[in-house]
Amino acid sequence: MSKDTAVDMKEVELNELDPEKQPMTGDGQAAGGEKNGSVKLKVPEDEVTFTGLSKDELMKVAGTPGWVRTRWVLLVLFWLGWLGMLAGAIVIIVQAPRCKPIPEMNWWNEGPLYQISDVNAFSDGIAGVEARLDEINKLKVKGLVLGPFHTVQAGKPDTLNLKEIDPTQGNEKALVAVLEKAHKKGISVVLDLTPNYQEASSWFNTGDVGAVMEEVMAGAEYWMERDVDGIKVSDITVATSSVDWSKLQSAVQINSTENPKKRLLMGVVESTSAQAVSQLVNTTGVDLILSNLLSSEKGGVERIMAMDTLNSQQRSLGWGLGAAQRDQLSKQASTPALIRLYQLLLFTMPGTPVFTYGDEIGLQAVGSESPKMVWDIEKEPEEGAAVNETAEAERTERVAVKKWFKSLSELRGKERSLLHGDYYSLFSSNSSLSFLRVWDQSERYITAVNWGSASELLALKLAPTEGVELPEKAIVKLSTDPDLVVESKIILDKITLKPGQAILLQFPYLG
Repeated sequence: MSKDTAVDMKEVELNELDPEKQPMTGDGQAAGGEKNGSVKLKVPEDEVTFTGLSKDELMKVAGTPGWVRTRWVLLVLFWLGWLGMLAGAIVIIVQAPRCKPIPEMNWWNEGPLYQISDVNAFSDGIAGVEARLDEINKLKVKGLVLGPFHTVQAGKPDTLNLKEIDPTQGNEKALVAVLEKAHKKGISVVLDLTPNYQEASSWFNTGDVGAVMEEVMAGAEYWMERDVDGIKVSDITVATSSVDWSKLQSAVQINSTENPKKRLLMGVVESTSAQAVSQLVNTTGVDLILSNLLSSEKGGVERIMAMDTLNSQQRSLGWGLGAAQRDQLSKQASTPALIRLYQLLLFTMPGTPVFTYGDEIGLQAVGSESPKMVWDIEKEPEEGAAVNETAEAERTERVAVKKWFKSLSELRGKERSLLHGDYYSLFSSNSSLSFLRVWDQSERYITAVNWGSASELLALKLAPTEGVELPEKAIVKLSTDPDLVVESKIILDKITLKPGQAILLQFPYLG
């Protein structure tokens, strides 16, 4: 084969298609004259994008009569809409009910006071009080009333020293530490300076109270220089009858530029009528008077009458059951149910509730000795350990009472109707009573308690009062009766309370 022939054969082989690359649709050409396997691409023409009008074009359009009229119409509509919304807001504000101004409140009106008369029984002296302040703070109390623990021999005024602490109870350094820690927690501290606290005659058996008053005044000034927030004295009727009473009043209530917080002058009265207490509030200048009216008046009718007389002076009134005598509530509330009942009553009455240590757990007082405080009640028995059923039942009950106390204290602190609301009596009998607490547009509360030995049907009735009326039903907020379930609704004209039971009802402001 010649060289030229070999080259021609090569060209033929290169021009032939690989059999594996042959089209699968046949040997012919596809429609349209295109070869099988080829793709016809359509190149799009250049797209035209809208770039908007130029500045000159816009100015020409904007100046046309149509656009001028349109702009004026839109502008007028805008201002009309704005003025309409402004007018609507003004109408709403004018027609809305005005809020009632909050009355002047002092720190002792904002929560319960907690008395520790025997610091050794409470927690091993004054230093023990400091160690227990975290526990006390959980109770939402606003003030501690400590003492008396100054030195004095019973019935001997010449031994009185109000600036010296009985060494068996602590010392000044420990008391200052209590003050500092309590203030950091927002708790004020009142010192009981009742002169002759070891005997029934608080101001000694002398006709001249003047010398003792001078001692009390000097002691008050001494401790307030150490940042005590107030002074308490018993038998305030004796003290206020002295010509030197105004000196003690001035010493305690004097304004200080260094400490603008108001100091409390607190007095205690016993065996005094509600009318006499009211007169003391009006004439003596005492900031807070604690009476034993709840203890001395046993019937519901008498108790409701006392509240009727004193409710308008609630910011100067303290209520307690046993607190005036520095006793535990359990001395008169002998059962766990009654302890809960009186806790509910004290927290919802118009005035400042005053408790003695241990009331929050239903601590039982036996005889004249101060009961030893019980701590760590939340600690449950270890698994597998031997359990005294009686002791465990008592511990469980104390936990439940404390939980009830804390829920009441928290509720009172945040609900204006309970904190400083108006009071209206609804019902009273020999062993039961009910009243209403109302503040402006806040939630309203009804307290109903029956400390008797038989069930009581309460016929709640509100005297005609402008802006206040009872609804048909109310919600159970708190209850000691398991049959009256919390958050359930109850018809107000058919409330039956079992013996020793208490209930707190709630209903909204209806406008």
